[in-house]
Amino acid sequence: MKTLIVYTHPNHHSLSYSFLQKTIQGLQENTQVEEIQVLDLYAESFDPLLVFNEQKRRRDMHADPELEKHRNQLLWAEKIVFVYPIWWGRPPAMLLGYIDRMFASNFAYRDNGSLLPEGLLKGKSVVCVSTMKGPSLYPLFWLNNAHKVLMRKALFRYVGIKKVKFFEFGGMEKAQGKQEQKLERIYRYFKAVAQ
Repeated sequence: MKTLIVYTHPNHHSLSYSFLQKTIQGLQENTQVEEIQVLDLYAESFDPLLVFNEQKRRRDMHADPELEKHRNQLLWAEKIVFVYPIWWGRPPAMLLGYIDRMFASNFAYRDNGSLLPEGLLKGKSVVCVSTMKGPSLYPLFWLNNAHKVLMRKALFRYVGIKKVKFFEFGGMEKAQGKQEQKLERIYRYFKAVAQ
């Protein structure tokens, strides 16, 4: 199983970074995992800004040479793991910018005249590992699961990815937030996970 991890947090001393390390550790000990690539969006200074003008047209985004490396990573991966905090009820702007630029027409999906397009990233699976300050049930009861709906329906299903798992860990800034137990849970999950 070829696995791409997309990590989105500016601080390598954060709890999100600890989740990244546990994800990597679990995957490295998983006999099903053939290879791991890590894309650290902040460390790589990924440019999340969309630019459309006379030189950069929206219809050409799927072939932007600046993003070829990242397109190849997405095509290569059988499993894509996103590790990020939830800020203001949604992923960080950096990750949303990555999504805007990478999941382009004629790369991630193709319009076919139907209500939904043809997803071009079929057969892949996704795991989202996210942390937040608020309580675990906050997204469900206060935001109508907006984060999961955004990621599962508006993004992954649209591009043909049907197998999506979420870990939303709340209360992560509390002294009794059970951070070590949750880190261990992530390690055990990725040590055993198959495609």
